[in-house]
Amino acid sequence: MTAERINGVGAAPGLAIGQAVHWRKDHPKVETHTVDNTDQEVARLEETVDQAKEQLTRLRETTRERMGEDEAGIFDAHLSFLDDPAYIGEMKNRIRNQKRNAESICAEVTEEMSSMLASLPDEYMQARADDIRDVGNRILLLLSGIEPFDPSLLQPGSIVVAEELAPSDTAQFPPGIAAMVTARGSKTAHAAIMARTLGIPAVLGLGDHIDRIQDGDTLIADGEKGTIILSPDPETEEQARKEMERQRELREAALKKADEDAVTSDGKRIQVFANIGSPADVEAALENRAEGIGLFRTEFLYLENDQWPTEEEQIRAYRKVLEAFGDKPVVIRTLDIGGDKDLPYAELPKEENPFLGHRAIRFCLDNPEIFKTQLRALLRAGVYGNLWIMFPMVESVSEIREAKRLLEEARTELEREGVETASPKVGIMVEVPAAAVTADILAKEVDFMSIGTNDLTQYTLAADRGNERVAPLYDAAHPAVLRLVRQTCEAALKEGIVAGMCGELAGDPHMTEILIGLGLDELSMSAGTIPEVKEKVRRTDTEKARTLADEALTRQAPEEVRSLAKEEN
Repeated sequence: MTAERINGVGAAPGLAIGQAVHWRKDHPKVETHTVDNTDQEVARLEETVDQAKEQLTRLRETTRERMGEDEAGIFDAHLSFLDDPAYIGEMKNRIRNQKRNAESICAEVTEEMSSMLASLPDEYMQARADDIRDVGNRILLLLSGIEPFDPSLLQPGSIVVAEELAPSDTAQFPPGIAAMVTARGSKTAHAAIMARTLGIPAVLGLGDHIDRIQDGDTLIADGEKGTIILSPDPETEEQARKEMERQRELREAALKKADEDAVTSDGKRIQVFANIGSPADVEAALENRAEGIGLFRTEFLYLENDQWPTEEEQIRAYRKVLEAFGDKPVVIRTLDIGGDKDLPYAELPKEENPFLGHRAIRFCLDNPEIFKTQLRALLRAGVYGNLWIMFPMVESVSEIREAKRLLEEARTELEREGVETASPKVGIMVEVPAAAVTADILAKEVDFMSIGTNDLTQYTLAADRGNERVAPLYDAAHPAVLRLVRQTCEAALKEGIVAGMCGELAGDPHMTEILIGLGLDELSMSAGTIPEVKEKVRRTDTEKARTLADEALTRQAPEEVRSLAKEEN
């Protein structure tokens, strides 16, 4: 068989060689019929939910023993779905009101909630759709009496191939799995996060191309490039093995020096922070020696609730992270949600193009009471650490000024109540091209700017980051995106404020030198990549980095930029 290269999305770095084994995932066929005794049907659902809780509790414990508390915490969200009145409670209501069987109701409610999560503007929250689909499928399997796939069938050295993999699937991988390859999924899916924790390369988003892979085929999976080589020739396989050994040596060296500061060879200090999605992610950030939090997404508070989270609920979550990092910066992003689908407790209109719609700072400014509750909580929690507040999707000075006005209004209210408040730095995410183009104007209004390359890339290149058909077009290393990064950094330098980056590009060690050369002071990323990025910073000379960045901006395509970057590694 002739070797074939298949392109996907790199979701967990590393290189692996192994034999393909398909993860056989059963999806019960759901039939709809009426029920006469709705109380009995509700009781059947409740019994099934209890069984699902028992399974997930056991899975959580085995995951904790194998991977640690942080990864085990993923299943807390799964368990919370099983107690969620907007999920299980809605199923019970529909059984009683519509007199339909539990299977059809479960499938219907799960699809509605997963679709809502999948279409939210934040990539981290979109990935939670996988979680609720996983929970729903577990309930359906139990209701149908179908035995799930047995992971013990996977042999060491296997590369797991699947349509998609849920966290509960990845958590059951036996030791020695070489890599995972899926048709669907994103870098921020919990399964991908767990793969990074386990050190398993992951290539996702292969789409229909995955059908070309048969059980027993030899694969080379490159989780950095996002490519699969199907049936490689002996020479290609040998080259891959040599590269695997080189990468192993580099990782080991980086881990040994993770405690050291990230300072370039000529003395420039670069802050290396972690991105987190909830307080449960703090442990991994600390273990990988994050020097602070560069992006704390607060949406989990809203999506894991059946009503707007209270001021006190928010304070508890923010305080936990702030106290964990002491005097180190914790950048908390205000609510980035809205415009596309309804939250269970909110009336948000459906929009034709939610990514360009009424979301993030736009929603917050139009709903000041909801926004001020969060601002009050932030000001109160900020006394427990070094709080930086960041407003998302800003594109104009007027938005910044109105957000700051509401922040001061919240502070005045608290002071009148005799409540102690913090004096946080205030900044913005630069993720809309208009913000990058006018960064020199916006920089005068804020204390820092953090570039969100995930959205900035899709907006600049007109390439939906979640669309597998245009995945090859979506690359943050595109010279157009890098020029916007340079423009933002120059504006920050002129005003004497911090220029950071919290998008996926920040965690790519091959791009570290170019990013420093563009003028960034701070890089924030998934916790697992921190040691390698720190090590790359230490091997960087800023003058050479500026020259490299200048050269990158003259290239015509992102692949040329990445090739240039790797020549220097």
